[in-house]
Amino acid sequence: MTDGSVVADGVLIADRQNDVQLDPGRYRALVRQVLEAEGVPPGTETAVTFVGRDEMAELNESHMGHAGPTDVLAFPLDLVPGLRAHNDPSTGTDPTGPALAGDIVVCPAVAAVNATASRGSRPGHDGTVTAEIDLLVVHGVLHLLGMDHDEPVATAAMRAREAEHLRSLWSRS
Repeated sequence: MTDGSVVADGVLIADRQNDVQLDPGRYRALVRQVLEAEGVPPGTETAVTFVGRDEMAELNESHMGHAGPTDVLAFPLDLVPGLRAHNDPSTGTDPTGPALAGDIVVCPAVAAVNATASRGSRPGHDGTVTAEIDLLVVHGVLHLLGMDHDEPVATAAMRAREAEHLRSLWSRS
């Protein structure tokens, strides 16, 4: 287990798994890119933790009530609707510190199992584990920002935003 943690630009990347070799800088930059493109104020803090199957299964059971590991979980904090209003000087609020978007937990081992089946699920998704983890990180950030996929219209909107962010990333890779 690497247990490496890298913090920069308000994004903490923690790697507590040893199933997939990761590039923390890639995911830190991706989180920043999505937050900025979605209009989140600079300095907003977010954490992404990569965990193994057992830890993800425990989190999935305790927080979602589902057995077994899942690919991604998101735990929003300040950005559930209203962060923009909360940080808007016209509202008279004065935050005492940086906003905390929340935490994203990704299980690369589950991503590895799902990667091939996800090939083509978004424009440019090539079926690699890296593409799948990219998708999961973007998906998690959008959940922190209040997006969901509980209804067809919401699902379409979330998928469109995912595709836009991933297209931007993959066109640079």
